Amino acid sequence: MMEKIKHELENGGAVVLPTETVYGLFAKALDEKAVDHVYQLKRRPRDKALNLNVASIDDILYFSKNQPAYLKNLVDTFLPGPLTIILEANDRVPYWVNSDLTTVGFRMPSHPVTLDLIREFGPLIGPSGNISGQSSGVTFRKILHDFDQEVLGFEDDSFLTGKDSTILDLTGKKVKILRQGSITQEDILAKLPEIPFEEV
Repeated sequence: MMEKIKHELENGGAVVLPTETVYGLFAKALDEKAVDHVYQLKRRPRDKALNLNVASIDDILYFSKNQPAYLKNLVDTFLPGPLTIILEANDRVPYWVNSDLTTVGFRMPSHPVTLDLIREFGPLIGPSGNISGQSSGVTFRKILHDFDQEVLGFEDDSFLTGKDSTILDLTGKKVKILRQGSITQEDILAKLPEIPFEEV
């Protein structure tokens, strides 16, 4: 199965892979046709931007600019893991990924199979494995049913928490929590008290 998954990714297809939160529908981010295919499968509006799934801070630095001084400590402490970070995009981020926004989100999922595939084929897009507007996919069989068995994937329901990743916007002077997930502001400040969060 893994060779089939690699072949699908290599040839511009989409595959279902586990993160630590929910399943994602992954494809090569720098391949416009592959990204289009994911939008079509999910029936996702084109103005909804996608994250880049990466495997290292070097990848994050390569696709962003004006990074805060605390970025490396944040990445080293909490990634891979259920955290999405928003940074200013540079001109290496294709418009079909971030919908021509000035920002881009980064994910580094901790599932070992998925992370290895990101290292090999990345960066990858990986929006949640569900039809747009429906609940996120937490069981492999339901996802395959939703997509009419059209996609290959790696099954590991046991790894998933079902909780969303926390989304942090790092583009301003103060950090904003755009979505509260399993990592809290208190969790971050306990290890990195220097990070300047916006007052709630």
